Amino acid sequence: MNAKNLQEVLDRAGNTVELLRNSQLGAYIYPVVPAEFTNWRRETIAWRETAVLFDQSHHMVNLFVSGPDALKLFTDTGINSTAKFPVNTAKQFVPVSPEGGVIGDGILFHLADEEFVFVGRAPVANWLSFKGSRGYDLDIRLDQRSPSRPYGLPVRRDLWRFQIQGPRAWDVIEKINGGKVEPVKFFHMDYLTIAGERVRTLRHGMAGAPGLEIWGPYDSYFKIRDAILEAGQEFGLEPCGSRAYSCNTLESGWIPSPLPAVYTSEELRPYREWLGADSYEATNALAGSYVSDDIRDYYLNPWELGYGSFVKFDHDFVGRDALESLDKDSQRRKVTLAWNSEDVAKLLSTIVEPGGARYQFFDLPNANYGSSNFDSVLDADGTLVGLSLFTGYSTNEHQVLSLATVNPDVPLGAEVTVMWGEPGGGSRKTTVQPHEQLPVRAVVSPAPYSKIAREDYHHGWRTAVKA
Repeated sequence: MNAKNLQEVLDRAGNTVELLRNSQLGAYIYPVVPAEFTNWRRETIAWRETAVLFDQSHHMVNLFVSGPDALKLFTDTGINSTAKFPVNTAKQFVPVSPEGGVIGDGILFHLADEEFVFVGRAPVANWLSFKGSRGYDLDIRLDQRSPSRPYGLPVRRDLWRFQIQGPRAWDVIEKINGGKVEPVKFFHMDYLTIAGERVRTLRHGMAGAPGLEIWGPYDSYFKIRDAILEAGQEFGLEPCGSRAYSCNTLESGWIPSPLPAVYTSEELRPYREWLGADSYEATNALAGSYVSDDIRDYYLNPWELGYGSFVKFDHDFVGRDALESLDKDSQRRKVTLAWNSEDVAKLLSTIVEPGGARYQFFDLPNANYGSSNFDSVLDADGTLVGLSLFTGYSTNEHQVLSLATVNPDVPLGAEVTVMWGEPGGGSRKTTVQPHEQLPVRAVVSPAPYSKIAREDYHHGWRTAVKA
């Protein structure tokens, strides 16, 4: 008999780490949006030099929550304070497990009185759906992300969602609007008229320079997109394909896919029994050179991901006791690792060397081959000092980069080693072929790595780390 829920999947597997390391899911897919419109290098350069249109309509879920207890649900589950959360503002919402590990994150929009929408990956939406169904006076509706492989079948969402970003973004926005647009405060919402349609906006920025996220009913998708592209032509705006989009985070410093920390807490057993046997949590592919027998060693707390400033103890929330017990100063911190060019060249060159070493394939620009990626970061003595969590190539920086979390005594400028490839020839994931590991030198650098994002972006989790 097939397993009915996540808990049964885990019980039958016996070892959660081995289960996820050998998942057949493969790498995280950004669906529907074409891989490239021109080429991913040109599209990447556009968000640094001109303007870019990001299409976020398909790879994230929308979880609509409304009712008298809607705000209470987010207060009870998030590390964020909701003491000041007026209508027409948004927060980067972060829930943790009873053990203090991050479940995930995403953007929480306060649309109207008693009306919210969470936008992000599945783990947070699953957790909110479960909690919200138990003792809260509210309504929840899930608009699921588009299929990873639609095979030409019709794809429909409740909403389209775009971002206009880059140094010329505001020129594009004002041309679309037909006149001056006064910038609202960061993470504040407003309205804009595009091609006769009134759409919602969020002051946001994924490319260093401030821009807007906009959204509206899916029926107007092509009308709005065409209007933006036409208005943006004179400013060098490029539509961004899914291939370039996935590596934007290397420059801006957001770590997008922590392993949801839900596999071990006894308090979460009812949740694991609620989650399906085919859920994200059951099929998530764990990848990389770091291997531990204990799945808890893959959990990340808010400080490790750069979310320490979000933690507010002005309210009770799931995981508060665990976070209060942590010594904040001893936690790992988020950094960028700049990979050594010679070592990267060695890694890439082997694909054209018959009979040479075979390393785990390094794809460009996004080299991740699992949904949650963990590569060991070692010091000169071979001691584990951190974990490399998201890896790829930045055209703008002409550099292979990875986002990592390292021990607090590892200074900026230190040289460390990232172990690329899995031990023992690799796991049974579909994205892995037999290979040997390669140690790659890297320099511990700020996060965000992009100087523009580091120095000009709104204060918060993207603020430059300290040495």
